[in-house]
Amino acid sequence: MKLSRFTRAGSAAAVGVLALTLAACSSSTDSGGGADGASSDSTEDLTGTLAGAGASSQEKAVAGWIAGFGDIAPGVTVSYDAVGSGGGREQFLSGATQFAGSDAALKEDELATATDRCFGGEAIEVPLYISPIAVIYNLPGVDTEHLQLSPETLAKIFNREITTWNDPAIAAENEGVELPATAIIPVNRSDESGTTENFTEYLEAASNGAWPHEASGDWPLSGGQSGQGTQGVVDTVTGAEGAIGYADASRAGDLGTVAIKVGEEYVPFSPEAAAKVVDASPRAADATDKRLVVEIDRTTTEAGAYPLVLISYSIACDTYDKAEDAENVKAYLTYVASEEGQARAAEPSVAGSAPISDALRTEVQAALDSITVTS
Repeated sequence: MKLSRFTRAGSAAAVGVLALTLAACSSSTDSGGGADGASSDSTEDLTGTLAGAGASSQEKAVAGWIAGFGDIAPGVTVSYDAVGSGGGREQFLSGATQFAGSDAALKEDELATATDRCFGGEAIEVPLYISPIAVIYNLPGVDTEHLQLSPETLAKIFNREITTWNDPAIAAENEGVELPATAIIPVNRSDESGTTENFTEYLEAASNGAWPHEASGDWPLSGGQSGQGTQGVVDTVTGAEGAIGYADASRAGDLGTVAIKVGEEYVPFSPEAAAKVVDASPRAADATDKRLVVEIDRTTTEAGAYPLVLISYSIACDTYDKAEDAENVKAYLTYVASEEGQARAAEPSVAGSAPISDALRTEVQAALDSITVTS
């Protein structure tokens, strides 16, 4: 299994491709049917290739999904390039892939492009990967399970206004914790990223004006330390004492993680806390029965909720020009949405994500069932 990353423009050199070849001689297991999973009866005869690209946040989950789908569709070769959300949407809209993963929903101009890419149909956007974004830090010797930080303090740290770890603002939120005078090194994504868009959206909404920038998939400050993709940020934070960054929680590893202030309490990340805020959030104003886009409530004060969360969408067409593509996309995403697929991604050894609810799964399956081929 190899990895690959590109910039949004696709100009960076490939490091490899996350892919799993599913040999025709693989064993087949029945994982149920309908909303509970694509059955081996309906998938074991599928053949062909299925290419996807997109968010690096969900690449561990995708690796698990590809392996699980291989058990029920051994004749299909699935690949996924973790190029970042922007690059994944771009590849999908250009017709280079059959599906994409994105931590941000399609924008208005991208939706217009999708009509042509989908042969006169429309894009399907279904939220199949729900995960907290961890604020990660490298601060050896600090004796606490989680540093506690409010969104205002986080905003000032990442805006480079708070520059040392023993700053009074940090100390006031961490009474009894001995903080060093080590310089703070904020680390951001260098590529356009849905994780960045979710993180800056949280800072803009929750920091009471301390974050002076608009939410964006591109980091708004120039200079500073950065990393390509999720792993690049993790590697940069790991390699620099005093560094702080943000990444999908599945990649936090042994780094320190922040408990963020929600209402009057500090909440560490967990799948349960992430799922809680998603269930409490409304749909976006332009959501449809095929575009199940959620407007995350970043300012919730609900006890136990963790509003620094990303929803990574699986993006596909409701219309393809080849029956093979339509059948393979529908079968693969049905598996991903199934209880089995969601449970696989939720395993701590895979991605530790929050499984979607049964109610959301019913809506997702209805959208997937609309996938067809041009006549």
